[in-house]
Amino acid sequence: MTIGMELIYREKGDTWPKVLKYNYEKYGARRRAMRHKHYGVWQPHTWQDYYLNVKHLALGLLAFGFQPQDKLLIIGDNTPQWYYAELAAQANHGLSVGLFAELLPSEIKYMAENCEARFAVVEGQEQIDKLLEIKAALPLLKKVIYWNYKGLAHYDDEILIGYREALIQGKTYEAEHSGRFEQNVATGKADDECAVIYTAGTTGDAPKGAVHTYRTLRAGADFLLQLDPWSEDDNVVPYLPPVWISEQWIGIGCHLLSAGILNFAEASETQQRDSRETGPSIVFCGARLWESQASIVQARILGADAIKRFAFRLLMPIGYQTAELKYRRQKPGLFLKMLYYLADIILFRSIKRSLGLSNARICYTTGAILSPDAFRLYHALNVPLKSLYGTTEGGALTGASNDEIHFETVGPAHRGTEVRISETGEINYRQPGMFVGYYKDPARTAAVLKDRWFHSGDSGFFREDGHLVFVDRLKNLEQLSADDKGTPQFIESRLRFSPYIKDAWILVGPESAGASAIIVINYDNVSRWAGQNRVAFTSFAELSQAPEVYELVRQDIDRVNRTLPTGSRVRKYINLHKEFDPDQRELTRTRNLRRAFLAERYRKLIDAIYSDNDAVPIETRDGYREGRTGTSETMLRIQSAEGAG
Repeated sequence: MTIGMELIYREKGDTWPKVLKYNYEKYGARRRAMRHKHYGVWQPHTWQDYYLNVKHLALGLLAFGFQPQDKLLIIGDNTPQWYYAELAAQANHGLSVGLFAELLPSEIKYMAENCEARFAVVEGQEQIDKLLEIKAALPLLKKVIYWNYKGLAHYDDEILIGYREALIQGKTYEAEHSGRFEQNVATGKADDECAVIYTAGTTGDAPKGAVHTYRTLRAGADFLLQLDPWSEDDNVVPYLPPVWISEQWIGIGCHLLSAGILNFAEASETQQRDSRETGPSIVFCGARLWESQASIVQARILGADAIKRFAFRLLMPIGYQTAELKYRRQKPGLFLKMLYYLADIILFRSIKRSLGLSNARICYTTGAILSPDAFRLYHALNVPLKSLYGTTEGGALTGASNDEIHFETVGPAHRGTEVRISETGEINYRQPGMFVGYYKDPARTAAVLKDRWFHSGDSGFFREDGHLVFVDRLKNLEQLSADDKGTPQFIESRLRFSPYIKDAWILVGPESAGASAIIVINYDNVSRWAGQNRVAFTSFAELSQAPEVYELVRQDIDRVNRTLPTGSRVRKYINLHKEFDPDQRELTRTRNLRRAFLAERYRKLIDAIYSDNDAVPIETRDGYREGRTGTSETMLRIQSAEGAG
């Protein structure tokens, strides 16, 4: 970031409501802050709209009794109202607490109790029903505001009020308390606590509420803007609401500081199509979504006509070769440049357009290891995808500029951070963006903050060029053989690059028995393949156990095994009869495996893999959102992959 840009960012204020007020006064109704697709039409939201919605919602909350340090739950899909709610709570010297819309009532209850939430702003009927179900267990909850009115006409609980009515209450309150909002905004300070951000609970532990201030969140946004400056003309697509720390840095912080435009899809199912319409210049999402898109590209090619398949096989190597030269800091020759130009016109541009990446100049992946295969695919298409590393508690740590991206690293440490690798290989660091502590949990805080160093629990090492290589969670590292200690997550990411594999869970047996895999097939792609190859089936379970499908999966295991040391190769595998389900706590909401929970749930299956059995009967109890439960039993085949690769 240039000195001039840094001064501009600094003069906007030291809290998010102050930055919003600055943008409102500078741009007013002249510039868009957001666009939201609603009923097929892109609805603009100017900086004036942003500011006035925050102002009147904040005043409405004050009318309902909101006090400084109160917690506001925000539950729903990604819409402008989500952002209005966060800044409204903060303008009142309160704290926002973001939760995913898909959470179960029991999960919402735990977090609402843990953070002592007194107010909530939610999307609509689904979230209202969940809160009413657990209302008796939340005596502190005073008022619930909803912004989607569909299906709620006959709800008469006194705790509920519509978003429009809350704004009216705010306007009435303003008439009686003139200047109150502006005074609250002006008296906010950088070190005020402003957000409780819950961890994902990937390790099986209950999520923990990390408390952040404006200063700590601002540090993460500043790091990213120094790495990749934004402009007012940037179009940004936030795939998720700002529940996680990275969305707080980017969707809230970087957006407010740069005054670019956030673009919200009509629904999560239309995200890809809607992104094509906006042509975003900045795209950030989790590794699992990038992997899913790469898998979609391959699936489309497999289902395309012979001419398109031939073009893909002919032209993609040109992209891979060009990306490899760039990776080695070498320039392609004139002939290769000409070939790439033709390949771009014939193939690459259409693929990028289909993914909504035609104009992408900044692309971030976060949350997990992204397969090198997926990285190479995107860079072959000239999409500058790169990894960021940071944690909810420790803040942002690393990131690479576009001209120093390495597929296997998460970049060098940001300026202003300190990092060290412990004797056990753990990443320890400190920087201005570290959290204040876990909400009302000093014991857990002390366990990860020692002598002002944050102990991440992650394994990694620095290369000679100063780039950090993130390996995995320390507790996930396994002794795959007498000579090889490896990371299951790396093998899993390589397997998920296949269009036929949706999820992979790598197991390590007793006494270094080697790696085995539990595979979840990609039902859409495998069922299409089965139809083309006349493989009969009637259900997911039946398709997963077909011998032809086992052979299809084995070919991908062969592909991955060829890239691994002998002791790390997958020796046995099972095709699971169902998908892993976040509602059954098998995955986090960002589709990361809950390994400890899975190990307990599928103990019988794991024991069978490391015995001499060639099949195992498995019965599962399935729970559904409406409360219904059922059981199913399927005989799962255990197949050897030894000799593969």
